[in-house]
Amino acid sequence: MKDKIKLYSYFKLMIGSIIIAVLSGLLAYTLKHLTTHWQDYLFEHVSQINHYLYIIFPSIGITIIYFLRKYVFQNKKNKGIREIYRSLDTRQDHLPLYKIPSHYINGFLTVIFGGSTGIEVSTVVATATLGNQMSKGGWAPMKYKRELICAGVTAGVAVLFGTVLGGWFFAIEVIARGLKKTVLLSCTIAGIVAYVGIHFFEKEPLLSFPVVEWHWYGLPFMMLVAVLGAVLANYFMKLVLTSKKLFARIDSNFLRVNIGAITVGSFILFFPALYGDSYHGLQQMIKLSTASQGAVMIPISLLILVILKPLVASLTLGAGGDGGVFAPSIVAGAFLGMAVALCCNMIFGLDLLILNFALVGAASTLAAAIHGRFTALFLICSMAPGAYILLFPVATAVLIAYAVAKKINPYNVYTYPEIAK
Repeated sequence: MKDKIKLYSYFKLMIGSIIIAVLSGLLAYTLKHLTTHWQDYLFEHVSQINHYLYIIFPSIGITIIYFLRKYVFQNKKNKGIREIYRSLDTRQDHLPLYKIPSHYINGFLTVIFGGSTGIEVSTVVATATLGNQMSKGGWAPMKYKRELICAGVTAGVAVLFGTVLGGWFFAIEVIARGLKKTVLLSCTIAGIVAYVGIHFFEKEPLLSFPVVEWHWYGLPFMMLVAVLGAVLANYFMKLVLTSKKLFARIDSNFLRVNIGAITVGSFILFFPALYGDSYHGLQQMIKLSTASQGAVMIPISLLILVILKPLVASLTLGAGGDGGVFAPSIVAGAFLGMAVALCCNMIFGLDLLILNFALVGAASTLAAAIHGRFTALFLICSMAPGAYILLFPVATAVLIAYAVAKKINPYNVYTYPEIAK
């Protein structure tokens, strides 16, 4: 009798994982394409009308979010992935249903108006809420709450980045934080469902530049990028902490929103690559760096962007924007890798491949920021056509970056005690 009950519970978990994966995939797909379309549309049209509109654009998005939060979403702030941890660690604490539209709409508004974060964390919390609501609704035993949350996250991240392995490992490493047979089952089922969706609807990688080769002599320089990526991730985490502290001291909601948002807009005016998730800026900088490797101003500009991207992302979050460290870590890390490659080429007369170093930098910084080694490895290797030939150097860089980051600080941006408050 016990075996039949157990088998029936497993069956319900499998069906629930399929349903959650479909819903989460649709959520991630629509949010990704709506955000990309409107971000590109507004970015291009603002530059055609008047560049100075960049200054006030983030303020428009975050002000709308403020009023939505106050009058529609129960006057509660979104706290990102820490919300998921709280729900998992206390079985009675659930992710409320309004978290789905709250993160979906707020993430969308933040990015399309130039707020310098990304929609990844918004997607993760919204899809986790789908899984939580299914377990809360009695579809499967409450002991499978973690499994259904992880199923939603697996499918959501997989669709965002076009890689099932990236979504699968993110759910296991960062959300579940451990191996469990039923979690592996639910994540694998969700991954299979996501793979079908990706195969038919989401084949385009994030970057259009193909990776064609890599050279062994570049490996030591890639390891240098890995160490610097760990330092960059810690710098980003400190900025997020400082920004939240400073903005929490501002009593006036009007001042809090506009000081942060207008500062972000001012940076965007001078460095348009900082607009929104900055993936478009990354594309442009790779193209420019590859075509003008001898130009001294290119690595200088990249180093400035390395410093500014985490700063404007922190200001966006402090002002009340919805987002996290995913996109800023990837973009800032990629800028870092490109800058190191260009500097080494100029100083030592080498021929380091700019795109390869961009991917190594992105993977190193992301792994150090979220403490997700395999997540970073597979997400970044899916970002460009043919990037899996970099599996060995990226894996090596990710392990080094993770080890250095843990040495600098045992916490990541999601678990740091002062940020988590």
